[in-house]
Amino acid sequence: MSTLMIQGTTSDAGKSTLVTGLCRWLRRQGIAVVPFKPQNMALNSAVTADGGEIGRAQAVQAQAAGLPPHTDMNPVLLKPNSDTGAQVIIHGRAVTTMNALAYHGYKKIAMQAVLASHGRLSAAYPVVMVEGAGSPAEINLREGDIANMGFAEAVDCPVLLIADINRGGVFAHLVGTLELLSDTERARVKGFIINRFRGDLALLQPGIDWLVQRTGVPVIGVLPYLHDLHLEAEDGVDQRQSGKTDHVLKVRVPLLPRISNHTDFDPLRLHPQVDLQFIATGQPIPPADLIILPGSKSVRSDLAWLRSQGWEAALQRHLRYGGKVMGICGGLQMLGEQVHDPLGLEGPAGSSPGLGLLALSTELEEHKQLRTVTGRLHLEDAAVSGYEIHAGVSNGAALDNPAVQLDDGRNDGACSADGQVLATYLHGVFESPAACSALLRWAGVRDVQEVDYHALRERDIERLADLVENHLDVARLRELCGLSEVQPCTN
Repeated sequence: MSTLMIQGTTSDAGKSTLVTGLCRWLRRQGIAVVPFKPQNMALNSAVTADGGEIGRAQAVQAQAAGLPPHTDMNPVLLKPNSDTGAQVIIHGRAVTTMNALAYHGYKKIAMQAVLASHGRLSAAYPVVMVEGAGSPAEINLREGDIANMGFAEAVDCPVLLIADINRGGVFAHLVGTLELLSDTERARVKGFIINRFRGDLALLQPGIDWLVQRTGVPVIGVLPYLHDLHLEAEDGVDQRQSGKTDHVLKVRVPLLPRISNHTDFDPLRLHPQVDLQFIATGQPIPPADLIILPGSKSVRSDLAWLRSQGWEAALQRHLRYGGKVMGICGGLQMLGEQVHDPLGLEGPAGSSPGLGLLALSTELEEHKQLRTVTGRLHLEDAAVSGYEIHAGVSNGAALDNPAVQLDDGRNDGACSADGQVLATYLHGVFESPAACSALLRWAGVRDVQEVDYHALRERDIERLADLVENHLDVARLRELCGLSEVQPCTN
């Protein structure tokens, strides 16, 4: 059994995408590989086959490996609910909320969960492909580290270090990171990977030669910049759009301070008939055909932000002129009449008035509801699938006209009597082609082009595997994965 860890010189150096590509590259060879991230900090999460919650990036990596997502793939997930505090999720379940200083002391307990999950995965799969978090050179966080070299030391695994040349300063990133590691940590780094290179490789070669001579660490390969790569972002909001038709549906989404699962909007961002814009603090609210209130990790405080930015009046004006409004999860709760947080789960205990567009009220309860679901939209009876991650329980007359009939017998969400407002607890609702098309027709698109978002994701996973095969030293990778004597899977 073998474990290989990918660490980065910075956040967004390419760790998640490289692990995704490596998982698919190994799967192509019939090798059973499983992704693993000891600790993740992100507000984008997914529901697993065993009914827990993990980072969204690990769910994509699981797809690359041909596996259902499992809580062991990301045993520690931190979901920030303020600038200094976060909800702590262990093995898929929220266990507490604490500030950064308190969590630093909690890491010994978290490490036990990390090692237990890794032990189970390494016993079941020939290769465990591990993604680090941030940078291993954050010297203020090294004591008790469980996300990078602390984990690598604990399980005694080799490390590859990836850096993004597109940011500039790639040689400084690599050499500086190596210099800040301890002697034993430095010895674990078995190779460098340079990511997102554009141009003539011959011009880079003198720098590579210097780097190898300076550090004694080989360069495993140089990955070219991959245009139009679209995989769910771990945390940053991806606003890239391309290939739009002349007449598009204008969809506007307020960029809430604690927006969660903003990957819900990736299928719209990639749809040729949708112009999707996230509207941030201080930006004017432009005209729209459809306004969508997204999920939130702190619904009441994000409601206050909406009001401070003028969204309440903008929504009323938008509806008067015949526009459509949709709410997803926290957005559903905001559209109601009241949001109650008696336990102080997302901030100070208390209640806040909602926007009053749907006759329902929500109370946050201690235990989250975590489900993957299928069902049918009441719009066109379109098939839909998605997942629920919410602590809120909603009640009220609006729910008598639901948005979705779930296959488990429950109703979900609400539609207003005039048909202008629709709300659902389901994340991923736009990923189902039939549901996405039905919602776009409801919002005003006449002749909808049906887009298969899952096929687009699968295409990009394959492109990443091609990069691994064509631009990295695959013989060295197989050696680091301990594959010289591993037989491919037969199933």
